[in-house]
Amino acid sequence: MRIYDIIEKKRDGFELSHEEISFFIRGFLNGEVHDYQAAALLMAIFIRKFNSRETSDLTEIMADSGDRIDLSDIPGIKVDKHSTGGVGDKTTLVIGPIVAACGVPVAKMSGRGLGHTGGTIDKLESIKGFRTSLTKEEFINNVKDIGIAIAGQTGNLVPADKKLYALRDVTATVNSIPLIASSIMSKKIASGADKILLDVKTGSGAFMKTFDDSVKLAREMVSIGSHMGRKTAAVITDMDIPLGFAIGNALEVKEAVATLQGKGPKDLEVVCFELAARMLELAEQGTIEQCRSLVVKKVQDGSALKKLGELTLKQGAVYVPWDVKALDNAVVTDKVLSPFEGYISSIQSELIGKASVILGAGREFKESTIDYSAGIILHKKTGDRVIKGELLAELHTSSREKLAEARDMLLGAYIASTVAPSLKSPILAYID
Repeated sequence: MRIYDIIEKKRDGFELSHEEISFFIRGFLNGEVHDYQAAALLMAIFIRKFNSRETSDLTEIMADSGDRIDLSDIPGIKVDKHSTGGVGDKTTLVIGPIVAACGVPVAKMSGRGLGHTGGTIDKLESIKGFRTSLTKEEFINNVKDIGIAIAGQTGNLVPADKKLYALRDVTATVNSIPLIASSIMSKKIASGADKILLDVKTGSGAFMKTFDDSVKLAREMVSIGSHMGRKTAAVITDMDIPLGFAIGNALEVKEAVATLQGKGPKDLEVVCFELAARMLELAEQGTIEQCRSLVVKKVQDGSALKKLGELTLKQGAVYVPWDVKALDNAVVTDKVLSPFEGYISSIQSELIGKASVILGAGREFKESTIDYSAGIILHKKTGDRVIKGELLAELHTSSREKLAEARDMLLGAYIASTVAPSLKSPILAYID
């Protein structure tokens, strides 16, 4: 078998066998397949696509390329959740404690921020002392002890995906539904959960910009889960508007706490409560209506907030996250006043995310250091009426030098109108 023949076969639109895909992945990992050959095959896949069987085979082969986490020692049905990423997406910080408070074990491997989208691990590390690097034993024991653990991915979890993604990132082959689906699902399969819920974001602040593409991606991933014996479902959620009002690590932790206290933004609450209920439904805790009622109960009686406190202290935090000493406050804050009057007809969420990165809340380069206190608090969002000179947003950073560029980008994200826009629900579809 030769990689040249495999490249030629896919270039010409033919289906690759399990053996050919395995030969490619194995050879790429051990260096027998060179970067330029892998890049050629990735571009052929990007253009010619994979069918469902090929995508499932790629997912399984990548999942088997490194460690798999065995969660069988943890009693109960383990349900994992993955978000495709967005601006202000702090859902795991809300959902994880709710689901754990309902008695369903949450063993969650999460990632760091990517581009203009934030990452759960970065948000958790803004809590002083919180450890996201756990051994497998610590990870499993924490779930057994308190019902929840959230940690970064281990160094040898799906190494094939890490190497492939680095190449896709520089060869314009990231935005391929089969490659995205296999990347996400290989990590979910290797993480050991019995069932998987996917939060597929769609809109200006998401990687998938259109509803149709988001549905295609969701269906592809649900199909992969089915092929591999893991019950999988997906919720399509809106990311044309940033989720909640806070963008930035410590700021988002504070907003997640407020949501668990019953005082969070309505859109964030709606998305988090629905995702939590769908996870409980997958874990066979009742009908979807019963699961929704259970979610509300666990927030109202304070047990979900208590579970967040147990999680943070168990993983090394010095203070619970609602303690003022647990999170840093920005050295510099700046108010952005509205230069226009009228209704906000839309927001380019991606620009809001990029503005937060400029302020220090994300990484402009791989080696960049995050300012955990940096970010943006929005005071006006799509649908709101604004008077000229009224407060639009607050910028938080450690450097005044970053304010001007971030301010210009943020203002460029707002589009005003004399007519109030019609608003849609943040929950757009459910696919199983």
